[in-house]
Amino acid sequence: MADSCNAVVLVSGSGSNLQALIDSQGGGNPLRIRAVISNRADAYGLTRAKNAGIATQVLDHRTYEGREAFDGALMEAIDVFQPHLVILAGFMRILTPAFVRHYEGRLLNIHPSLLPRHKGLHTHRRVLEARDNEHGCSVHFVTEELDGGPLVIQAVVPVQPGDSEESLALRVYLQEHRIYPQAVRWFAEGRLRLTPEGALLDGEKLPATGHLIRT
Repeated sequence: MADSCNAVVLVSGSGSNLQALIDSQGGGNPLRIRAVISNRADAYGLTRAKNAGIATQVLDHRTYEGREAFDGALMEAIDVFQPHLVILAGFMRILTPAFVRHYEGRLLNIHPSLLPRHKGLHTHRRVLEARDNEHGCSVHFVTEELDGGPLVIQAVVPVQPGDSEESLALRVYLQEHRIYPQAVRWFAEGRLRLTPEGALLDGEKLPATGHLIRT
């Protein structure tokens, strides 16, 4: 990895994970967020980026003829910055196989569940409906399988009696803001990489759960 790890972050909403990543820069961390791109002009993540002096761009997916056209334009916008890493931080788009292949091994996502459980949306509600004892969040490499790429790190949050979707979500968010900067820093430092065998950290294959943290 170069002295600095150039990254582009994709957001669709408030950008709380983006803020955690912005705050993690410096202090010996090679991460350098070069740009933040959103498919929504009203995404507050764009404001967070501007406040940090980071370039921003909006590509409204509704103005494109289908997912392939949008993803093609998105790849062009990203590649201007020659990123070592593309970070999905609440980017609410299902990516085309061509996009995923283009950034293979340098595309990370965070998901609010203990994958492979509860892929997709509304995870906090589904955890409560399933009466799960544990919930959490997962950072993984993105592959063509939705929420299915090799896991890097997971944080486990106990489900407490009387939890609502909101109370559970708040505790999960706290862990997201902890583990995403950690995973990204590992990548930026050249310690984390994706191989045909799976995700490696410091040359060792990570377990199926990724690096597991219990809170």
